[in-house]
Amino acid sequence: MSRSIRTRPGGSGQALSEAYDTALLDLDGVVYAGGEAIVHAVESLATARAGGMHLAYVTNNALRTPDTVAAHLTELGIPTDAGDVITSAQAVARLISEQVPQGARVLVIGGEGLRVALRERGLVPVESADDDPVAVAQGYGGPDFPWGRFGEASYAIARGVPWFASNTDLTIPSGRGIAPGNGAAVEVVRIATGAEPQVAGKPLPPMHRETILRTGAERPLVVGDRLDTDIEGAFNGGVDSLLVLTGVTDGAQLLAAPPQHRPTYVDADLRGMLTGQPEVTAADGDGGFRCGGWTAAADGGVLTLDGSGAALDGLRALCAAAWTAAGDGVCTGDGAKALARLGL
Repeated sequence: MSRSIRTRPGGSGQALSEAYDTALLDLDGVVYAGGEAIVHAVESLATARAGGMHLAYVTNNALRTPDTVAAHLTELGIPTDAGDVITSAQAVARLISEQVPQGARVLVIGGEGLRVALRERGLVPVESADDDPVAVAQGYGGPDFPWGRFGEASYAIARGVPWFASNTDLTIPSGRGIAPGNGAAVEVVRIATGAEPQVAGKPLPPMHRETILRTGAERPLVVGDRLDTDIEGAFNGGVDSLLVLTGVTDGAQLLAAPPQHRPTYVDADLRGMLTGQPEVTAADGDGGFRCGGWTAAADGGVLTLDGSGAALDGLRALCAAAWTAAGDGVCTGDGAKALARLGL
């Protein structure tokens, strides 16, 4: 499916919570960080829900079950049913179930979330390569995951058993900083076997399909903090996205985003769901772009910014200048001074 190249952030005359029927929200870096709610998240989600927007939580983390995630969100003051939590464990379990017989044994290299998802699809989790599995399912197993589990995966894969991974995120945020994620663990098995897994999680289509099947969303808005999972996943699914700046993405990464990583909208945090989004327009005569009180341009390999006003408007104008200059590539213009002026 061909898509037009986005060259500037979009605008909306309506609050996003009114323009879209369902918010597909990432968790880490969007709703909470280190287990604690991000500022403005609880009240913003409550307001969106009260206005009729369906809230669903979509995570690549396959360790926790939907019940556990829902309980955590509810404790934070965000009342959530388990049915509104979609995990990469569920997506990979469906992917496996479509390729193996009902009741088949699957070697689990991961945590309880993966086991529960496999049972939901009528499959039987097993623990050893000697249990005659017909597939290997690998998901994040937590910081204390035993090294020997990677050996079990390798033994089965070497015998020709097909390998599936919930996701390949190389890192995962924790309360102490950034830690190795399931993608790092997948690399261990890849090095040992030379094999390649079928992957289900964001940004790939199986995860988006799982999300739409479970939510019934007709006009969804993906809300995330990562360009390479949340925003690319929305791009691959052909739906709109909102990038919030409460997680891992900074201004420089946003300006350098290739087409598949360019969000529809950009805002500081989840309060952006409750408002319209300003238009970014072409400036008269000089090839630049205007948003609010700011005008940005790409000039001789440097991104320039003039004006004053809200920092986010300046960032949106800079995105338009950088993305237009890059076309279907990556902007190499130096935007450091412009971003510093915005405090970003």
